[in-house]
Amino acid sequence: MNALIPRQRTLITPGAVHVPDWLSLDRQREIVAHCRRWANGPVPIRHTRLPGGGVMSVQTVCLGWHWQPYKYTRVAHDVNGQRVGPFPDWLADLGRSALIDAYQDPRAADSYAPDTALINFYQGQARMGLHQDKDERCDAPVVSLSIGDDCVIRFGTTENRGKPYTDVELRSGDLFVFGGPARFAYHGVPKIHPGTGDPATGLSSGRLNLTLRVTGLSD
Repeated sequence: MNALIPRQRTLITPGAVHVPDWLSLDRQREIVAHCRRWANGPVPIRHTRLPGGGVMSVQTVCLGWHWQPYKYTRVAHDVNGQRVGPFPDWLADLGRSALIDAYQDPRAADSYAPDTALINFYQGQARMGLHQDKDERCDAPVVSLSIGDDCVIRFGTTENRGKPYTDVELRSGDLFVFGGPARFAYHGVPKIHPGTGDPATGLSSGRLNLTLRVTGLSD
């Protein structure tokens, strides 16, 4: 839904930037179509099982490297034993463009080479608890793209899961980047607003979140 007053790029905390409406509607449709294909293999979308036996409410499919708590592998031993799908060059280019626009610096993407994407699908009451993205062996920024239903992202400090934190509303097409001093900040998604997405994206319900990352790993 378009706001009467355009939303502005916002520095949430040093290193963390929210850029509203970064993806055009056409680009969102393209990405949704890609996500449908990725969700069907070779390692299909699934609810990740945690080491303690719990199951995440979001569904996840990965590209480049397969994530499972708390490591990356090329082969999805916890799903079907297949090698994860490749990470496409166009997605890396998109990530570099995102960094340049978020940080307003053409040099921001000089050495940025994302090699994995975690694509999370939120539907209904799905949510994500506060956590750090620290399974990577690299402190390069994380690029996050939202498509579909609105949500609240809770962004805290690098110290612990408690306050202070900032709640930011993300809408379809929004970009959120966190790097530098905010790279290992605790963050999560406490709430999705069902039915707020635009079906013109190709997503009739739910929220897609693509996070691009640099693992720092090699074969």
